[in-house]
Amino acid sequence: MQLVDSHCHLDRLDLSQRPGGVDEVLAAARARQVKRFLCVGVDLESFAQVRHLAEQHEDVYASVGVHPLHPAQLDEQLLRQYADHHKVVALGEMGLDYYYAKTADEQAAQRQLFAAQLRVAAELAKPVIVHTRDARADTLALLAEAQLPAAGVLHCFTESWEMAEAALALGFYISFSGIISFRNADALRAVVEKVPLDRLLIETDAPYLTPAPHRGRPNEPQYVYEVAEWVAKLQCCSIEQVAMQTSANFNRLFQLD
Repeated sequence: MQLVDSHCHLDRLDLSQRPGGVDEVLAAARARQVKRFLCVGVDLESFAQVRHLAEQHEDVYASVGVHPLHPAQLDEQLLRQYADHHKVVALGEMGLDYYYAKTADEQAAQRQLFAAQLRVAAELAKPVIVHTRDARADTLALLAEAQLPAAGVLHCFTESWEMAEAALALGFYISFSGIISFRNADALRAVVEKVPLDRLLIETDAPYLTPAPHRGRPNEPQYVYEVAEWVAKLQCCSIEQVAMQTSANFNRLFQLD
């Protein structure tokens, strides 16, 4: 069995209890059958580090992008420079988050940043990793307008089935995190049941959103195993089937062997 953590932030892990550093974290995940990792960038300052981590580890890949809650003047030249690398398989994390951006000006700035990154992704024909929260209509409108040749994934999905269905129609994948194990996530678990397994990804979003039964501990890529167990339960299939299909989905989306 081989699992993939399709979204983690290795550069943001608290390694104070890991004397072996990132190597120890990755070894713990590999021991639980996690064979590939996507280390996701969230701001301009992280580009170099996430790409370096991918260069240092054969089974680690990277993405570069600017998160909507890390507002910055986008340096498109720098984005293209770091994206032009064989281990950088996507652009992102990018998107819209209106949960925190309440004013019209803040939301407009997020849309401008998102649209600019989508244009670069379209030029480079690389998939995108999308963060979306409380911004369903604008997220879908911008994705449809971008006409991306390589589509992408709505990561750490917490929205409705209607939004998932619309994203699937645009060619996107839907990724679920440890949130599906939370006690108050019944509505989200109902969405997991409906997403076709051949369009579904699993992730940890480590160091955030630790799944049950590990709540209270820092999240790590090894806990994607628990996410896979929940997906298997909700899709009424085996964890082996989830591992095989989500790994195949990851490789197909990010154009890996």
